[in-house]
Amino acid sequence: MSNAVKLAGIDVELFDAGTGNALLWLHGGNGFDPGHAFVAPFAQRRRLIVPSHPGFGRTALPDWLDSVDDIAHLYLELMDRLGLARIDILGCSVGGWIAAEMATKVPERIAKLVLVAPVGVKTGPPDKLDIPDIWALPQDELDRLLHHDPARMRPDPAKLSDEQLGIMLRNRESLALLTWEPWMHNPKLKHRLHRVTSPALFVRGASDGLVSDRYLQAYARLLPAARTVTIPAAGHAPHLEQPEAFAKAVLAFLDG
Repeated sequence: MSNAVKLAGIDVELFDAGTGNALLWLHGGNGFDPGHAFVAPFAQRRRLIVPSHPGFGRTALPDWLDSVDDIAHLYLELMDRLGLARIDILGCSVGGWIAAEMATKVPERIAKLVLVAPVGVKTGPPDKLDIPDIWALPQDELDRLLHHDPARMRPDPAKLSDEQLGIMLRNRESLALLTWEPWMHNPKLKHRLHRVTSPALFVRGASDGLVSDRYLQAYARLLPAARTVTIPAAGHAPHLEQPEAFAKAVLAFLDG
């Protein structure tokens, strides 16, 4: 079920369903939809907690909040509010960046960490982008980078309500605000990741054109106890393109 919780004066939309050990799920740039196919297998095994980031979904975006680090602090407050002393965290794309920031701040409170096609660090040469500039690409080219099967994954605007279209555009605007400068990373994060003490799983879709395997492996090496897994026939959001294979791999790690 979805409701709202006030954190630091912000009304945060919160999906909270299922039973068992809590899993804090931090969505990517497209936001969160309770109807996505991956929700059911996780909610059957876990208490699935999914906040909509500030500026995404129906969550307010105050003037003072303009960084991923701000959101990381906000979700530490959410953990306190929900009485979650120690928790597993899963973050997708920009949500993975948020999760990584959280894990460096309170490593003792993170049991296991799953980062799905995460951004947030600079691993390559300073004169080249690690992550392609998604705002400079034609939509068809971006779709090919994002999805293994673009035709199947591309949303049909004609089938969306006015509210859904508004949320989709708002999500894009908020993503640009959070990731624009410096592009898709915090220069300080890579120097803090050695503090992470929890086992970590990095997940990538084999057809992901945004987060390369080279980038993912370099990111994983920054954490003391990390391993990687690749989901076939999936792009930047393997939980959407291959929800069953994704759930099987991730739950095996979380429950192992």
